[in-house]
Amino acid sequence: MQRRTASGRPSGTDGSDFSYRMVVDSRYQRVAEGRSRLARLILVQALHQVAGSALLLLSLSKGAEANKFAVLSVAAGLLAIVVGELGRRRSMAVLLRMYTSLSSISVAFSVACLIRSELLLKVTKQNMAAITSYEIFDMVRVALGVLLQLVVIATTTRLLQNMSPPKRAS
Repeated sequence: MQRRTASGRPSGTDGSDFSYRMVVDSRYQRVAEGRSRLARLILVQALHQVAGSALLLLSLSKGAEANKFAVLSVAAGLLAIVVGELGRRRSMAVLLRMYTSLSSISVAFSVACLIRSELLLKVTKQNMAAITSYEIFDMVRVALGVLLQLVVIATTTRLLQNMSPPKRAS
């Protein structure tokens, strides 16, 4: 091994050997940035799922019947977060694809739950006074969940493209 001088350069070189040194491919830098961005998105999705779970528990505590779509949305969302975090940490394309699918299913169940609720009936009959703050919060949460899911799909797709090896020209 060569010793380093005070300037931080290995002894025996004048710095002209830079063209022979290894350079990190930009694809790996994009993968690292994508994984970091996906970590933040998974955190936001976890907060979104906590809000959905809290709303579900609040409605159950008031004696309302358990909505199947709401329960399935929370279950699929929590499973998606676990699978997504594992796929992100291990850079496993299969788990990242499964994460995208499960989180999309969770959002679809949330939208179905909102459609089946009485909120849609109240809005169509223009009975705005009967809409509670709970229903408005749920509607905003679902709308933000749809937007978040679109960003998650775009980010995960970009990450998967950068993770796959470049195609060789034949």
